[in-house]
Amino acid sequence: MASVILKRTSSSVLKSMVDGFRIGASYRGYAKLAVGNDIVSAAPDVSLQKARTWDEGVSSEFSTTPLKDIFKGKKVVIFGLPGAHTGVCSAQHVPSYKNNIDKFKAKGIDSVICVAVNDPYVMNGWAERLQAKDVIEFYGDFDGKFHKSLELDKDLSVGLLGHRSQRWSAYVDDGKVKVLNVEEVPSDFKVSGGEVILGQI
Repeated sequence: MASVILKRTSSSVLKSMVDGFRIGASYRGYAKLAVGNDIVSAAPDVSLQKARTWDEGVSSEFSTTPLKDIFKGKKVVIFGLPGAHTGVCSAQHVPSYKNNIDKFKAKGIDSVICVAVNDPYVMNGWAERLQAKDVIEFYGDFDGKFHKSLELDKDLSVGLLGHRSQRWSAYVDDGKVKVLNVEEVPSDFKVSGGEVILGQI
Protein backbone atom coordinates (compact mmCIF):
# COMPACT_ATOMS: atom_id res chain seq x y z
CA MET A 1 0.00 0.00 0.00
CA ALA A 2 2.79 2.38 0.95
CA SER A 3 4.58 1.68 -2.34
CA VAL A 4 1.39 2.48 -4.28
CA ILE A 5 1.03 5.79 -2.45
CA LEU A 6 4.70 6.54 -3.06
CA LYS A 7 4.36 5.78 -6.76
CA ARG A 8 1.29 7.99 -7.01
CA THR A 9 3.00 10.79 -5.10
CA SER A 10 6.15 10.52 -7.21
CA SER A 11 4.07 10.50 -10.38
CA SER A 12 2.16 13.55 -9.20
CA VAL A 13 5.34 15.44 -8.31
CA LEU A 14 6.95 14.55 -11.63
CA LYS A 15 3.87 15.68 -13.56
CA SER A 16 3.83 18.92 -11.56
CA MET A 17 7.48 19.54 -12.41
CA VAL A 18 6.96 18.88 -16.12
CA ASP A 19 3.87 21.08 -16.19
CA GLY A 20 5.78 23.78 -14.38
CA PHE A 21 8.46 23.81 -17.04
CA ARG A 22 5.82 23.80 -19.78
CA ILE A 23 3.80 26.74 -18.48
CA GLY A 24 4.67 29.82 -20.44
CA ALA A 25 4.79 28.48 -23.98
CA SER A 26 2.79 31.55 -24.97
CA TYR A 27 5.83 33.74 -24.30
CA ARG A 28 6.83 33.07 -27.90
CA GLY A 29 3.88 35.17 -29.05
CA TYR A 30 3.42 37.62 -26.22
CA ALA A 31 6.84 38.57 -24.84
CA LYS A 32 7.45 42.31 -24.71
CA LEU A 33 10.65 41.79 -26.66
CA ALA A 34 9.86 41.28 -30.34
CA VAL A 35 11.50 41.60 -33.73
CA GLY A 36 11.71 45.29 -34.60
CA ASN A 37 11.81 46.46 -30.99
CA ASP A 38 14.69 48.36 -29.44
CA ILE A 39 16.04 46.18 -26.64
CA VAL A 40 17.38 49.17 -24.69
CA SER A 41 14.00 50.91 -24.77
CA ALA A 42 12.24 47.67 -23.82
CA ALA A 43 14.27 47.50 -20.61
CA PRO A 44 14.76 51.16 -19.60
CA ASP A 45 17.21 51.94 -16.80
CA VAL A 46 18.37 48.33 -16.66
CA SER A 47 22.02 47.38 -16.29
CA LEU A 48 23.77 44.02 -16.28
CA GLN A 49 26.76 42.85 -14.29
CA LYS A 50 29.72 41.55 -16.25
CA ALA A 51 31.14 38.25 -14.98
CA ARG A 52 34.00 38.86 -12.53
CA THR A 53 35.68 37.68 -9.37
CA TRP A 54 34.68 39.14 -6.02
CA ASP A 55 37.94 41.12 -5.86
CA GLU A 56 37.25 42.57 -9.31
CA GLY A 57 33.79 43.53 -8.08
CA VAL A 58 35.24 45.34 -5.07
CA SER A 59 37.90 47.15 -7.13
CA SER A 60 35.26 48.32 -9.64
CA GLU A 61 33.00 49.43 -6.77
CA PHE A 62 30.45 46.87 -7.98
CA SER A 63 29.92 48.69 -11.26
CA THR A 64 27.22 47.63 -13.70
CA THR A 65 26.97 47.95 -17.48
CA PRO A 66 24.06 49.92 -19.00
CA LEU A 67 22.33 48.17 -21.90
CA LYS A 68 23.18 51.00 -24.27
CA ASP A 69 26.87 50.27 -23.73
CA ILE A 70 26.28 46.65 -24.68
CA PHE A 71 24.09 47.12 -27.74
CA LYS A 72 24.30 50.59 -29.27
CA GLY A 73 26.41 50.80 -32.42
CA LYS A 74 27.17 47.07 -32.31
CA LYS A 75 26.04 43.81 -33.85
CA VAL A 76 25.34 41.48 -30.96
CA VAL A 77 24.13 37.92 -30.58
CA ILE A 78 22.71 37.37 -27.10
CA PHE A 79 21.31 34.24 -25.55
CA GLY A 80 19.56 33.83 -22.24
CA LEU A 81 19.19 30.66 -20.23
CA PRO A 82 17.65 29.49 -16.95
CA GLY A 83 20.88 29.34 -14.96
CA ALA A 84 24.59 28.73 -14.65
CA HIS A 85 25.85 25.23 -13.93
CA THR A 86 22.58 23.60 -15.05
CA GLY A 87 22.39 20.63 -17.44
CA VAL A 88 21.31 21.79 -20.90
CA CYS A 89 22.89 25.21 -20.35
CA SER A 90 26.33 23.72 -19.67
CA ALA A 91 26.28 20.72 -21.98
CA GLN A 92 24.61 22.22 -25.05
CA HIS A 93 23.65 25.88 -24.99
CA VAL A 94 26.96 27.60 -24.21
CA PRO A 95 29.04 25.13 -26.28
CA SER A 96 26.84 25.78 -29.34
CA TYR A 97 28.07 29.38 -29.29
CA LYS A 98 31.61 28.75 -28.10
CA ASN A 99 32.24 26.19 -30.85
CA ASN A 100 30.93 28.53 -33.55
CA ILE A 101 32.56 31.78 -32.45
CA ASP A 102 34.69 32.08 -35.60
CA LYS A 103 31.57 31.78 -37.75
CA PHE A 104 29.88 34.56 -35.78
CA LYS A 105 32.92 36.81 -36.19
CA ALA A 106 32.96 36.03 -39.93
CA LYS A 107 29.40 37.38 -40.11
CA GLY A 108 30.47 40.66 -38.54
CA ILE A 109 29.17 39.99 -35.03
CA ASP A 110 30.96 42.24 -32.53
CA SER A 111 30.09 40.22 -29.45
CA VAL A 112 28.33 37.04 -28.37
CA ILE A 113 26.72 37.41 -24.95
CA CYS A 114 25.35 34.93 -22.46
CA VAL A 115 23.01 36.24 -19.74
CA ALA A 116 21.33 34.41 -16.88
CA VAL A 117 19.57 35.23 -13.63
CA ASN A 118 22.67 34.72 -11.50
CA ASP A 119 25.14 37.00 -9.78
CA PRO A 120 28.29 37.95 -11.74
CA TYR A 121 30.53 35.84 -9.50
CA VAL A 122 28.63 32.63 -10.23
CA MET A 123 28.65 33.55 -13.93
CA ASN A 124 32.41 34.08 -13.77
CA GLY A 125 33.10 30.72 -12.16
CA TRP A 126 30.84 29.01 -14.67
CA ALA A 127 32.45 30.75 -17.66
CA GLU A 128 35.89 29.69 -16.46
CA ARG A 129 34.75 26.11 -15.90
CA LEU A 130 33.41 25.99 -19.48
CA GLN A 131 36.59 27.65 -20.77
CA ALA A 132 34.40 30.11 -22.64
CA LYS A 133 35.22 33.44 -20.98
CA ASP A 134 37.70 34.43 -23.69
CA VAL A 135 35.16 34.09 -26.52
CA ILE A 136 31.77 34.82 -24.95
CA GLU A 137 30.84 37.75 -22.72
CA PHE A 138 28.98 36.54 -19.64
CA TYR A 139 26.60 38.84 -17.75
CA GLY A 140 24.56 38.35 -14.62
CA ASP A 141 20.99 39.57 -14.28
CA PHE A 142 21.22 39.18 -10.52
CA ASP A 143 17.69 40.33 -9.63
CA GLY A 144 16.00 39.22 -12.86
CA LYS A 145 15.06 42.79 -13.75
CA PHE A 146 16.37 42.49 -17.32
CA HIS A 147 14.30 39.41 -18.10
CA LYS A 148 11.24 40.74 -16.28
CA SER A 149 11.39 43.93 -18.33
CA LEU A 150 11.44 41.90 -21.54
CA GLU A 151 8.72 39.54 -20.23
CA LEU A 152 11.13 36.65 -20.68
CA ASP A 153 11.14 35.70 -17.01
CA LYS A 154 9.94 32.33 -15.76
CA ASP A 155 9.07 30.90 -12.36
CA LEU A 156 11.02 27.66 -12.08
CA SER A 157 10.44 27.15 -8.38
CA VAL A 158 9.15 23.66 -9.14
CA GLY A 159 12.73 22.76 -10.12
CA LEU A 160 14.13 24.60 -7.04
CA LEU A 161 15.53 27.37 -9.25
CA GLY A 162 13.17 30.17 -8.23
CA HIS A 163 12.49 32.99 -10.67
CA ARG A 164 14.74 32.61 -13.69
CA SER A 165 14.50 33.23 -17.44
CA GLN A 166 13.18 31.52 -20.51
CA ARG A 167 15.72 29.92 -22.83
CA TRP A 168 16.09 32.29 -25.78
CA SER A 169 18.41 33.92 -28.31
CA ALA A 170 18.41 37.12 -30.33
CA TYR A 171 20.39 38.95 -32.97
CA VAL A 172 20.50 42.66 -32.16
CA ASP A 173 21.86 45.32 -34.54
CA ASP A 174 22.42 48.76 -32.99
CA GLY A 175 19.83 47.96 -30.34
CA LYS A 176 17.18 46.75 -32.81
CA VAL A 177 16.05 43.16 -32.51
CA LYS A 178 16.43 41.49 -35.90
CA VAL A 179 15.89 37.86 -34.83
CA LEU A 180 14.28 36.43 -31.70
CA ASN A 181 13.97 32.75 -30.75
CA VAL A 182 12.24 31.60 -27.56
CA GLU A 183 11.97 27.96 -26.58
CA GLU A 184 8.47 26.68 -25.88
CA VAL A 185 9.82 25.03 -22.72
CA PRO A 186 12.96 26.18 -20.83
CA SER A 187 14.29 22.60 -20.77
CA ASP A 188 14.08 22.42 -24.59
CA PHE A 189 17.01 23.18 -26.87
CA LYS A 190 15.46 23.43 -30.31
CA VAL A 191 15.52 27.05 -31.55
CA SER A 192 17.92 28.99 -29.31
CA GLY A 193 21.24 27.35 -30.16
CA GLY A 194 24.20 28.89 -31.93
CA GLU A 195 23.78 26.88 -35.12
CA VAL A 196 20.18 28.05 -35.52
CA ILE A 197 20.82 31.76 -35.16
CA LEU A 198 23.89 31.57 -37.39
CA GLY A 199 21.56 30.62 -40.21
CA GLN A 200 19.29 33.59 -39.40
CA ILE A 201 21.89 36.35 -39.56
